[in-house]
Amino acid sequence: MTHSYQPIEDNKRTAIVDILRGWALLGVVIGNYVDYKYIGSAVGPNTKNAFSQVLSDIHEYFFAAKSWTLLSILFGYGFAILIQNVASKGKNPVGFFAWRMLILFALSFINSAIWLGDILKDYAFLGLVLLLFYKSSAKTILRLSLFLFLTIPFVWGFVNTLIYVVPDVYTEPKYLLLYHSSNWFDVFKFNLLGTYYGQILSFTYAISVHILMFACMLLGFYAQKTDFFNRLPELKKTLKKIFSFSLVLGLVLFFIFKIVMFNDLVFPTYFKPGSWLIMCTMLFIASGICLLYCNNKLKTIFDYFRLSGKMTLTNYIVQNTIAFLVFSGVGLKLYDTLPYWFYFVLAVSVFIIQLFVSKWWLSKFNYGPVEWLWRVLSYRKLFPFQKIPSETVSKESEAVVVEL
Repeated sequence: MTHSYQPIEDNKRTAIVDILRGWALLGVVIGNYVDYKYIGSAVGPNTKNAFSQVLSDIHEYFFAAKSWTLLSILFGYGFAILIQNVASKGKNPVGFFAWRMLILFALSFINSAIWLGDILKDYAFLGLVLLLFYKSSAKTILRLSLFLFLTIPFVWGFVNTLIYVVPDVYTEPKYLLLYHSSNWFDVFKFNLLGTYYGQILSFTYAISVHILMFACMLLGFYAQKTDFFNRLPELKKTLKKIFSFSLVLGLVLFFIFKIVMFNDLVFPTYFKPGSWLIMCTMLFIASGICLLYCNNKLKTIFDYFRLSGKMTLTNYIVQNTIAFLVFSGVGLKLYDTLPYWFYFVLAVSVFIIQLFVSKWWLSKFNYGPVEWLWRVLSYRKLFPFQKIPSETVSKESEAVVVEL
């Protein structure tokens, strides 16, 4: 590793990518916070009141799994940007990016200790896999991505037939004692065990979810190869086609699912098409945001989302830290005691506060604190953390475009 590696200049960031990251963060915090409602609660009859049910439907239809799939696309996009930047310096990007992912693994361990649904470890692992394709053509990357999207329902169905038994950390009393403990290390242990049993040893998560994530990363890689996000104004017709096609196909799949559920039917054992509905909904929402951005709508709101998206990693870990202190035994001990709407509203409130904090923070500092640490460790050199007058800013103080 040499000091010749340099982050990409801040004025070369693609605003819509940060806006989309900001939107995805909203879905992530909602999904993570409502999950706390089910730690210690066995699955049973629906007891939500009308308000909670409306919020639950909003989460299910617009955010659940749509946020981390969108973030996966943006991770693949950022991966390609970083690879291109390092390669343009005449350097081999494999070693640099592998080192960067190892650092992300370390951050993911810390995050897993405070939240059992950590996603950073998945991005770190799949980022290393993505290195195998960094020299592939745009056409090859797109074909592989589409192949994975088309086959994932069959893989998911097959994986669901595999028999394996892991402890249910969410409901088994001996694990919940750790979660309810006022000892920090007990709660850390609970979360790490939840990550281990609920994700690493879960075939559905370790295989099916990872394949879907990887397909999304490849799609983001393809978007960078074709300069998609920088060409949005000239690609308005394409965006409208994506918007319309994903909406129509998503509605068709939605009504098929409703018919199946209403008539107590089931899909064939080896065919679970839920991922197709997730992707259609995510692409419908993402393309809609891109169209609004191209038409100069919601400028103020998008500016806040953009700044939040520039601090994705910091905001994500802060969200999890707040929840850790609010819900677990080392904090306010709220556990699963409150109605569903409380977890949803708290998540949205935390996100809104972070929008304003991000704007204030980035007016004073060049990076989010975790982003700065990741850059310093990745490049093995210090970068100016606090902003200085623009006329004296050097290139070394300019931000990296690659965010989670």
